[in-house]
Amino acid sequence: QVRLVESGGGLVQPGGSLRLSCAPSGFTLDYYAVGWFRQAPGKAREGVSCISSSDDSTYYANSVKGRFTISRDNAKNTVYLQMHTLKPEDTAVYYCAAALGVQALCAMPQRLIADWGQGTQVTVSS
Repeated sequence: QVRLVESGGGLVQPGGSLRLSCAPSGFTLDYYAVGWFRQAPGKAREGVSCISSSDDSTYYANSVKGRFTISRDNAKNTVYLQMHTLKPEDTAVYYCAAALGVQALCAMPQRLIADWGQGTQVTVSS
């Protein structure tokens, strides 16, 4: 049963922006660490950005630092990934994941993360 739903992907030109949303189905994200992972064709899935369950501390992969921002809106029970200055190498399927009470979701072995969304395609191309 899929418990997370991503939205906001699409086709954008290099240098453009997109905002991805991750909303849970049937539970609140209040005490969950939430992260965005991506998988490009022929590559392993990698952690892009995560926000902790306790103090909302954030992690960013080096490749997206300064361009992506992860945030949580508890009132809307949604986590966002704002992406600016997109590059062709950002093209991938982006997945939302969540884990209860975790500080460093992006550092966890992905096989231990129980909740994943189905993914949303982001394509950066002119």
